[in-house]
Amino acid sequence: MKDKDLARIFENAFPNTLDTTVRWHVDGTEQKKKTWGLRATYGDDEWQGPQSFIVTGDINAEWLRDSTNQLAQYQSLAKKDQKIKTLILGAINTQIEYVIGSPYCNAFQPPAPSKLKVTHNGEGDSVHPAYEPSFVFECKYELDSLANFLSLANQYYSHTGSTDFMTHRWYKALETVLEVLEAQSQGSFDENGKYHRNMYTFNRHTDSGTETLSLSGMGNPLNNGTGLVRSAFRPSDDATILGFLIPANAMMSVELKRTADILRKVSRNKLAKRMELRADLIRAGIMEHGVVTHKGYGKVFAFEVDGYGGQILMDDANIPSLLALPILGFVDAKDEIYQNTRKMILEKQGNPFYLTGEDFHGIGGPHIGLQHAWPMSVLVQAMTSDDDGEISKSLNLVKSVTQLGLIHESVRVDMSRDYTRSWFAWANSVFAQTILDLARRKPHIVFGEGAIPYSPE
Repeated sequence: MKDKDLARIFENAFPNTLDTTVRWHVDGTEQKKKTWGLRATYGDDEWQGPQSFIVTGDINAEWLRDSTNQLAQYQSLAKKDQKIKTLILGAINTQIEYVIGSPYCNAFQPPAPSKLKVTHNGEGDSVHPAYEPSFVFECKYELDSLANFLSLANQYYSHTGSTDFMTHRWYKALETVLEVLEAQSQGSFDENGKYHRNMYTFNRHTDSGTETLSLSGMGNPLNNGTGLVRSAFRPSDDATILGFLIPANAMMSVELKRTADILRKVSRNKLAKRMELRADLIRAGIMEHGVVTHKGYGKVFAFEVDGYGGQILMDDANIPSLLALPILGFVDAKDEIYQNTRKMILEKQGNPFYLTGEDFHGIGGPHIGLQHAWPMSVLVQAMTSDDDGEISKSLNLVKSVTQLGLIHESVRVDMSRDYTRSWFAWANSVFAQTILDLARRKPHIVFGEGAIPYSPE
């Protein structure tokens, strides 16, 4: 790399997940040697094969979304590195048990076989359906968590061609995901206008409006028959205002289709068709209800909608986001609606959470407040741009606010030494993924003029 400061950050960020967040990993062979025996203790169905517990950083819990993204930069190495391959397979197997056990929850405690200490539980929250606090760290229902569960296996298959994750537990987890999607695609009222109580509610005693759902944990009403799927919380762990979160629906549509393609290759055609139908319903719902006309930007993707015509126009730094739609695979970066949306959310007059200051600028969100933008959003800006100048400016901006050689969660735009989270593996992984993306797509920016594209093969 020609920029030695960026090179040093990459040296720190790329291995950060492996160095600091793999709290427990077994490769599946040692399990049989243990005197207490996973099979004997936990039954024939649970916690079989390799297992990996990946914490988010400074919190001793695993988020489905974070762990999938934390491992993403290693997926291209899995085919030729058996230990990496087994680690990722273990992460898939562990996520399988989380999804089967509590599909409405976003963050989980250490697996029981690991014998790691449980550090927190969600007692005091009113959540339906009920969950076991020794198993679940927090039970915020986030649609993108389930999409990321699908994505982890889809990436693994894409890079390795291996089907060793396709156990009967994985198929059970897929059925569980489809059950949640069916339940959460229902509106607040049926076709006759009769109230339909959602099976998921979340109510917390708090002075922060983003930490609980309105209407006694139900959330604001949603229309029926839109094809969209409700998400009670955003990938920032903040409550949605209007429950049809477009970036999460977009990601789910893509990952359902990718999973269906894999299923067809192993002749699971019936299940593949169900997943394709749901993917198509969601995509159609986005195009019908999630595309709106802005008086200044034309047709754009809304951030959240309710199916009644209500819309929230903004973007949040956390992925999936509107800015990240091409990275998710939902649209091409040159798509006209996406380009209109991109322009809108990267300008203050278009996005209330586009934050600017003397030291930093970028997309933030309600999670931290109105003075802190997230380096993650600036990295996504680089990955969704074809403009060399914009890409270089984005990289240099992130470099300028990197205080400890690692990527922070957020940075105060007027005082860059004021940041949140010195240890946040997801953000470090996004930095690594950005450099790898540019090394393949724009090698001259990373390596200098005349450089050939990088390939891990």
